[in-house]
Amino acid sequence: RCFKQIQGFGSYGFPESHAQAFARLVYVSSWIKCHHPAVFAAALLNSQPMGFYAPAQLVRDAREHGVKVYGPDVNECGWDNGVCRASPNEVSVQLGFRQIDGFREVWAEAITAQRPYSSIEDLARRAHLPPRGLKLLADADALRSLGSDRREGGWEVRRTPSDELPLFAAARARELAAEPEVNLPIMQLGEHVAADYQTIRLSLKAHPLEILRPELTAEGLMSAAQVAAAKAGARLRTAGIVLVRQRPGNGKAIFATLEDETGVINIIMWARTFERYRREVMAARLMLVEGELQRSPEGVIHVMAHRIIDRSALLATLSEAHQPKVALSRADEFLHPQHPRHHGHPRNVRTFPKSRDFH
Repeated sequence: RCFKQIQGFGSYGFPESHAQAFARLVYVSSWIKCHHPAVFAAALLNSQPMGFYAPAQLVRDAREHGVKVYGPDVNECGWDNGVCRASPNEVSVQLGFRQIDGFREVWAEAITAQRPYSSIEDLARRAHLPPRGLKLLADADALRSLGSDRREGGWEVRRTPSDELPLFAAARARELAAEPEVNLPIMQLGEHVAADYQTIRLSLKAHPLEILRPELTAEGLMSAAQVAAAKAGARLRTAGIVLVRQRPGNGKAIFATLEDETGVINIIMWARTFERYRREVMAARLMLVEGELQRSPEGVIHVMAHRIIDRSALLATLSEAHQPKVALSRADEFLHPQHPRHHGHPRNVRTFPKSRDFH
């Protein structure tokens, strides 16, 4: 099967001087991913921003290959994403503080130097974290080992002093303990997922479309798994989170990759379709596609799009308080255009434009 793919590429491909060096990197990376998937996933996450995939897709792939992934926690993780051994035969990924948007490495170092912690007040006092650092930890749901989920932790950190003189520590502890218990409403799963994407750019609790699936199904939209099982030539409607959009060179076809809770969907549209739905294609974070299923002789499945609808507003229904920030891949050409830009003095320009490599 591999040889047939190489043979097919040979009909239109061309030799690359660096092919052998690149092939070695591919082999080594594939070996590590196969035999040490947890280490591979943690290393890629620590190398962000880079590559074709966003953190959510890297974590999803690791979990689909049997790797357990744990979220950031004040008593468990460090600054970097790392690995932990839950059992002699199981190596898991432990997400680090660097996954929390806005969190500082110096705060992470202060936390790890004084562990373990027994309460949020104990964390604030011994790690000398500023109010912003405490709030980010609560928003990222990183206080669960202290007995507080996201909402409870957020309430607690707002009344916890981050630094105080030892003389007043005992009095302050009694003052904090005297506050009557507040019965906060339980956060729904959709709220948690939206907050996860807003703070750490991924969620270990659920995929956004898993929660929205009943509404999508009611509209007759197929999941990625259903699309993969459909017959060639079938007219269908589907929707997914936009991962990447590409227009190689001056090609007449535009490619998009969508994701839902069951897998990914490859979308192709001709230039005339793209021009007709330009705003929807470029702006959508949740894209609805109407088109025809096509299968190549090699078994590759894609949907030839005839109509595009921007359904991003549906993501806002996950939570009233948190707007999910679903990260696009850095390979997305419409978010990160590869065309050379001219700034400053006219002579200060690159002699050669950046390459456009698609592997």
